[in-house]
Amino acid sequence: MIVTTTNTIEHYEIVEYIDVVFGEVVSGVNYLKDIGASFRNLVGGRSEGYEEELITARSLAIKEMKKRASELQADAIVGVKVDCEVLGRDGTMLMVTCMGTAVRLQKK
Repeated sequence: MIVTTTNTIEHYEIVEYIDVVFGEVVSGVNYLKDIGASFRNLVGGRSEGYEEELITARSLAIKEMKKRASELQADAIVGVKVDCEVLGRDGTMLMVTCMGTAVRLQKK
C-alpha cells in the first residue's frame, strides 16, 4: 500500500476517495529509559531510549492506519499527517496518531 504525505501520487489517478483512516498508539516509556532521559536532559545529548520508543510507536501507528485502509480495500493513503504527544502527569506516556485519506487508484 502506498502511503504518502502528498495529495497526489505520480503516475496514478485517484478514482475514489473512500474515507479518512487513523492509526493510534499510546505507549508507556519504561522506568530505565526515563532515568536515562533525565540524565541526558541534565548533561545534554540525545535520548536513544525515547527515540527508539518514538520510532516504534510511529511504525505501529502507521501499520494500524494501513490495516484500516486495507479493510476498506484502499490502494493508498494520501495526505498523511503524523502527530506525537507526551501524556500522563509525569510525562511517561507517548501518544502517536496518524491520519490520511484512503483512496482507490488507477494507473495513468
